[in-house]
Amino acid sequence: MSDVILQMSNITKRFSGVTVLNKVNFNLRRGEVHVLIGENGAGKSTLMKILTGIHQKDEGRILLMDQEGELKEAELDSPVTALEKGISMVFQEFNLMENMTIAENICIGYEPVKGIVLDRKKMMQTAREQMRRVNMEDVSPTAVVETLTTAQKQCVEIAKCLSHDAKIIILDEPTSSLSEKEVVTLFSLIRSLKASGVSIVYISHRMEEIFEIGDRITVFRDGEMIDTVHVADTTENDLVKMIIGREFVSDDACEGERKHEEVRLEGRNISVGKFGKKLDFRIYKGEILGIFGLVGAGRTELARMIFGIDPMGDGVLYKDGKQIRIRNPRDAIRQGIGMIPEDRKHLGLITKLDVRDNLTLAALKKMPAVLKNRTMETSLTEEYIDRLGIVTAGQQQMIERLSGGNQQKVVISKWLALDLDVVILDEPTRGVDVGAKAEIYGIMRQLAEEGKSILMISSDLPEVLRVSHRILVMHDGEIKLNRPSNELDQEQIMHAAIS
Repeated sequence: MSDVILQMSNITKRFSGVTVLNKVNFNLRRGEVHVLIGENGAGKSTLMKILTGIHQKDEGRILLMDQEGELKEAELDSPVTALEKGISMVFQEFNLMENMTIAENICIGYEPVKGIVLDRKKMMQTAREQMRRVNMEDVSPTAVVETLTTAQKQCVEIAKCLSHDAKIIILDEPTSSLSEKEVVTLFSLIRSLKASGVSIVYISHRMEEIFEIGDRITVFRDGEMIDTVHVADTTENDLVKMIIGREFVSDDACEGERKHEEVRLEGRNISVGKFGKKLDFRIYKGEILGIFGLVGAGRTELARMIFGIDPMGDGVLYKDGKQIRIRNPRDAIRQGIGMIPEDRKHLGLITKLDVRDNLTLAALKKMPAVLKNRTMETSLTEEYIDRLGIVTAGQQQMIERLSGGNQQKVVISKWLALDLDVVILDEPTRGVDVGAKAEIYGIMRQLAEEGKSILMISSDLPEVLRVSHRILVMHDGEIKLNRPSNELDQEQIMHAAIS
């Protein structure tokens, strides 16, 4: 009996005449974690949507292992068909009914009945069985989903998959919103599923995760499958070269020194959010200041307060040596301070508008007041498409059609168009591919060279070390460490973050 449970051969898919998958081959073995990587738009998600019945292939064959252990051709014409054949997917944005209980979510669409009446006892029993498999025994199946943590919601999604006797589970960027502790829990669950024979397709951009949890890796580029390699037989540089199609030279590292000594922004006796503790901070002209901390450390709360989203309360802010008062984002913008939020889809973009309308939104006040000046908007948009290398079919392409990395570049462009002195970036590379990350780092370095001050919040520890001139580590609303990046290592930073 072969250990290959899925074989996808010569899969081709076109949208409006454009080929997005070109003769792709992919196979999956029983009880393995098979990682898919590649730049956004490379074809990973499209292939998985074909596997889950959301899209239909134009060419190619799909073979699935049957109950006798033989590979037989399968037509996955709908998500229901895929589900019945043991294929489930946990999307990056969960597909849960927030106002319903865990048990109702796990059994939704397949609720047990006794005659014509819902069999609640059986539903609770099913929910408890699946919750036990995902290590949620300490949570009641009657708990409402909206009360759960992100990690618990993810476990409910996986439990829902297992309730359909899933043999293949696809996880799309599963750690993008998890803390370090929650990632450890998720990986433990994945290893447990592997041991029980469940096969995992794991889509991720995080290299450190890939080498920790993966068995094999398939690389995609421009709608084609480039290669499949064993984790033990490859390196990060090998993968990056395959992803971007050329030799990758990492020039991201800062020298740990800045060119200017002028203090651009300073906070004294600042009380952050709910913590009620005082802190002082400084960011210099031309500096990239990295802020690291675990989830709930107070990093985003500090940024929101500087930008005027949340009230400052106690403490004083100084910009260029002068005391300033920021009561709302409008005040912050007037003072030359902008913020690129962590959640670009909900807080940074209007997804039903095009590239031009999103990019010029913050700069409209600088344009003629009677009517929006389309000529100025077009010129400004063209400037930043060229400057940041935004890959788009045109200025009027809908923003939701862009890859995550290009969406992020539009958000960054929106604020750069205001020629700000201080730019706050909250998780600037979350959910973007390797190539886009390098480009965003380059943008940050260029801004610093121009004398702008960059405050970067990130949960990616290697990223903070690589990009920052100086690093602040926060814990429980306090600054625990404040040192140049070239004087620190990962162990020192993590120790400060948890102490």
